[in-house]
Amino acid sequence: MSQTRGRYDFCIGLVLAMSSSIFIGGSFILKKKGLLRLARKGSMRAGQGGHAYLKEWLWWAGLLSMGAGEVANFAAYAFAPATLVTPLGALSVLVSAILSSFFLNEKLNLHGKIGCLLSILGSTVMVIHAPQEEEVETLDEMSHKLGDPGFVVFATLVVIVSLILICVVGPRHGQTNILVYITICSVIGALSVSCVKGLGIAIKELFAGKPVLKHPLSWILLLSLTVCVSTQINYLNRALDIFNTSIVTPIYYVIFTTSVLTCSAILFKEWQHMAADDIIGTFSGFLTIIVGIFLLHAFKDVNFTLANLPLSLRKDDRAANGTLLSTYDSFNDDEESSACLGEMQSTESLSARRNGSLSAF
Repeated sequence: MSQTRGRYDFCIGLVLAMSSSIFIGGSFILKKKGLLRLARKGSMRAGQGGHAYLKEWLWWAGLLSMGAGEVANFAAYAFAPATLVTPLGALSVLVSAILSSFFLNEKLNLHGKIGCLLSILGSTVMVIHAPQEEEVETLDEMSHKLGDPGFVVFATLVVIVSLILICVVGPRHGQTNILVYITICSVIGALSVSCVKGLGIAIKELFAGKPVLKHPLSWILLLSLTVCVSTQINYLNRALDIFNTSIVTPIYYVIFTTSVLTCSAILFKEWQHMAADDIIGTFSGFLTIIVGIFLLHAFKDVNFTLANLPLSLRKDDRAANGTLLSTYDSFNDDEESSACLGEMQSTESLSARRNGSLSAF
């Protein structure tokens, strides 16, 4: 019965995580469409300090869609392992890229299409090999987990590293080194995910009629989550303001997901009972998603299609321009020309020899 219940919760968490990616990815498109409509009307743009978007229903639809996605993502942590939910967040980038090509006329080049395919394949592999975390169904059990020596050491290191980066390294190198602010967001994000996981358990207990609000851990988790999320938003915005988004996004995804996987492995012992093939599958899926996200972002401004490949000119191009030849056809023509030239030279040489011409020698 417990195994069946665990599988049922896993499926619910998976559906919620995927729904979250769809809502969040779609929210960017709705907001962008709303802002473009305002620009066509001549309203002051948001980048110039205008707030006309507050009167645009498409922008509000995008905001509500993002809110629904965040709620679904929050709920997913209560049912599925963080090792599964966090990497699936990359699908929101994929959804946004695909919808942009349809509704915003933003071209998705060959690298982007390959990146989308790799992200889907990597996510599928991670779902198949996702670990099963230890059952934590009450706040008392969560409190016991948080008091584990391994997690206490990990959390202490995260706080110390974050304070050093914020107080010492950030003021000196934050404007020039992209890793400083992103690392702050990422390592603190690992703690915020743990808080979300605990609050998800608290909400499940609240619906079950238990006196959750009287438990001090509920308020500690809520306060910790507020501090962590505020810090994340602050330093992520700094990174986005200074550096290129196409560079910040994949780096942040990699470091943040790695931090969450590490924290989840220590707190919930997700990797303790995994078989070797599941461990390899999980890491392979994660690395595949990383490569896909990198291709999607790093080369998004490169105009590269199948037509640019040296050995794959499309049929319609060849039909439109009869003078274009494939490399293979050109190679055949060169061979035929060389053969004809060789025959002509041989004939001339033989003729010269027959006529006694010295030039043949």
